Amino acid sequence: MDLKLTPEMEAFRDEVRGFLSAHADRYAPTAGAERPRDAALEWQSLLIEHGYAARTIPREYGGYGAEPDILKSRIIAEEFTAAGAPRGFANQGISMLVPTLLEVGSEEQKTRWIGPTLRGEVVWCQGYSEPGAGSDLASLQTKATEDGDDFLISGSKIWTSTAAQADMIFCLVRTEPQAPKHDGISYILFSMKAPGIEVRPLKTMTGSAEFNEVFFTDVRVPQSAVVGGRGRGWFVANATLKHERGMLGDPNATEARLHSLIELMKTETVDGRRLIDDPVMCDRLMQLQARAMSMKFNGLRLLTSSMTGEPAGMAALVVKLQGCELNHQIAALAIDALGELGVLYEDGPHLRAKGNWQRSYMFDLGLIIGGGTAQIQKNIISERGLGMPREPKLASV
Repeated sequence: MDLKLTPEMEAFRDEVRGFLSAHADRYAPTAGAERPRDAALEWQSLLIEHGYAARTIPREYGGYGAEPDILKSRIIAEEFTAAGAPRGFANQGISMLVPTLLEVGSEEQKTRWIGPTLRGEVVWCQGYSEPGAGSDLASLQTKATEDGDDFLISGSKIWTSTAAQADMIFCLVRTEPQAPKHDGISYILFSMKAPGIEVRPLKTMTGSAEFNEVFFTDVRVPQSAVVGGRGRGWFVANATLKHERGMLGDPNATEARLHSLIELMKTETVDGRRLIDDPVMCDRLMQLQARAMSMKFNGLRLLTSSMTGEPAGMAALVVKLQGCELNHQIAALAIDALGELGVLYEDGPHLRAKGNWQRSYMFDLGLIIGGGTAQIQKNIISERGLGMPREPKLASV
């Protein structure tokens, strides 16, 4: 791959910088505070309009419609990171459902859902894990029974992020009870406002309720809401999981976090000396920086694969494991850099960035488990990537 920039690419970099300079007042850093929703929605629409979000998604579905270009994607990521500008929304709807619909959704589903999802007008949650079906997801028991042209859905899900805020859910439901467990599942889209749905928040060690339990009691859903065909849910779900791993291991987000850590170590001092000048702390930082660079170049390999249509192989399998563990370790170094201030939480006059590093440290520990535990990711890498034999199952007693 030739990463040398042509005059055309240098001109594109100037274009991106000009955009960021012209709109700097709209994305000024907020020191860990959340931006107002209206402002975030306006920023998202502006990014789509100029091709800095939803860049390669077809215009007929609400995207910008550009051809894939590795160098332009890299330039956008670099300039937005350098400016401290948000890249637009990255969530379950945009990062996971939209590419799934582009792969296997019907024309009606693409037209109806992709545009509003990209613009942030529709918020989605993911109905996968259940109390008895986490690591063994295919054992899920949430079921749908036919009632005319509809399904009546009953059961429960757990660890459902954003369920309390979501407008819609993409949900795995058992529609073919007589079929083998992997073949009897369907992937269904339906409203979280439908009668028969109850959401119960689950507070985590961050002090917030990022996750929820969701209970379904005879929730009426049209059978036309199935994506990819009845009984094909396992195939569709794995397409979504592929995109989830990419979202959780996004190298651009990791690079932005690393830059924040570097700035922290430039300003925090011990006995009048900056932490970035301390040999031990600097060595730890350089190790993390090297791993972040490897993530970035692995991301370029994935972009190449998506453009050529060739299987990404091992490059895709390592993303989630590498990204989640590295993000947690970056937050851990930040906590150490803060010293005694690193244990502060919630509020106080000495708190840095409104406790963002403390929250990230605890939340990212959960992400090493969520979305497929580190142990499961290692099994996937060994079995699918390296061709090693499957892990033996315990004998039944």
